[in-house]
Amino acid sequence: MLEGRVVMESLRVERLDHLGLIACMIKDLGLIRLIDARLVPDEQEAITPGEAIAGMILNGLGFANRPLSLTPQFFTNTPLDLLFRPGVRADMFNRFKLGRTLDEVHTYGCDLLFSEVALAVCAQEHLEQRFVHLDTTSFSLSGAYVPESDTQAIHITHGYSKDHRPDLKQAVLELLVSQDGGVPLVSKSWDGNTSDTQVFKERAEALLKAFARSPAPPYLVADAKLYTEDTAPTLAKLGFITRLPGTLKLVSQVITQALGEAQWLQLDETTRYYGLEMCHYGMAQRWLVVSSQAAMERAAVSVTKAQQREWQAIDKQLLHLHAQRFATPEGAQAALTALATSWRYHQLETSRVIEHKRYASKGRPTPTSPVKAVEWQIHAQVRPAQEVIAAHKQQHACFVIGTNIRACDVPDAAVIRAYKAQAGVEGGFRFLKDPLFFVSSLFVKKPSRVQGLLTVMTLALLVYAVTQRRLRQQLAAHKATVPNQINHPTTLPALRWVFQLLEGIHRVGVVVQGQMHDVIEGLNEVRIKILRLFGEQVCQLYQISSG
Repeated sequence: MLEGRVVMESLRVERLDHLGLIACMIKDLGLIRLIDARLVPDEQEAITPGEAIAGMILNGLGFANRPLSLTPQFFTNTPLDLLFRPGVRADMFNRFKLGRTLDEVHTYGCDLLFSEVALAVCAQEHLEQRFVHLDTTSFSLSGAYVPESDTQAIHITHGYSKDHRPDLKQAVLELLVSQDGGVPLVSKSWDGNTSDTQVFKERAEALLKAFARSPAPPYLVADAKLYTEDTAPTLAKLGFITRLPGTLKLVSQVITQALGEAQWLQLDETTRYYGLEMCHYGMAQRWLVVSSQAAMERAAVSVTKAQQREWQAIDKQLLHLHAQRFATPEGAQAALTALATSWRYHQLETSRVIEHKRYASKGRPTPTSPVKAVEWQIHAQVRPAQEVIAAHKQQHACFVIGTNIRACDVPDAAVIRAYKAQAGVEGGFRFLKDPLFFVSSLFVKKPSRVQGLLTVMTLALLVYAVTQRRLRQQLAAHKATVPNQINHPTTLPALRWVFQLLEGIHRVGVVVQGQMHDVIEGLNEVRIKILRLFGEQVCQLYQISSG
């Protein structure tokens, strides 16, 4: 070695990115501790069930598009001593350990484990649970699934596919999430052929029992599948907010009635509503007819497409009608009238009947040629029924929200905003079904392990939602912003985008004169700003000051 020069003996580069942030959140929420208290670790195993599940969560939130069977490869070149503890190696997250952990989750009770962990997290985070949102989705599964004697395991089978893949078997997942942050509170997996109506009915009955023990029971928010004649007796005992099914004849009648009234109220610049008191399915309710500019634009597109399809059908109908001959003018007119009765968006503009004589002799007829028969042909011109089209657009731009909650407890405007927040649970499903998330590779072959994996996926959603909620709260508290995808400041960033902003952070290990020195490389002003919002533990892991 030359005097005055430092010779680097070896170099190690490990990917960190946003994984350190997620690992800190898992530790801060006590997720590993909560799981290990229920799935008791075996002293002979290198990592605990809680650590195995934390590894699966990190794999899923790593957005590396790797199935969990490839978790050891995912953790290659990552600083596991920072993410977990010293001594943890990538090969410890092998498929045998993960499979056994999924079995333990199922044995303990998938729904019970998740609800207990979620309850503890919600208490720690002081989540507002005044409104809870319910929805379901289906996950398509390919391959053969081994039948199980365990009666508690779900039945993976064909059913109504929300993925539009009726050729594949599936499992159904139910989520109950908080309006505050879209954090999942309850998760339950169902047989692949379970209907939303059945899920919602059973959930409503379960919530009725749970709410009976609560001093301030929350209000249940759901889509139209919640509102049926079968669920009505249970709903009458709950406080609910739901969209009413458009298939109910009374709903369309109420919309028509509201459109004829002038006393609409403004919710905001683009949304208005009309309220009325109703008694339906034996329940006194408020029905709110809601219309917005965005809904009007969607309705305009939908009705225009329907009108175009109808015009193509009418064009073919008229082509055949014009080629026909009728024995009487009345017969020709009746045929046209019969066609016109089926038109929804068009109306007859003009029509004329043309006489055609058939002569007894061949050749060019003369004035004295005898007439064998007279036939009649009809020609019609059709135009769009503009008034009808406008009425249909207005009708389609409206939907009806029903609630049995008293207006003094939840005013009309709050009811509408609560229902609009239903997008939160749908956003959670979109997150779980993203091709980059590990749900796209449900590689396990035992239904019990599929249930366990769905629980792990929902735990990942829990970590994601709480992390995003904390970030947005801190941005609001500090009156700060982060750049969005087009480099404009935002106070409500999606955590997925923040993960992308943190890409490119590495831990570099350098051995100099026999001593290891670890340095975090790739930090810039934006990344440091984001990481500082999460507190001291995150700052220490990324080797930055807390500000």
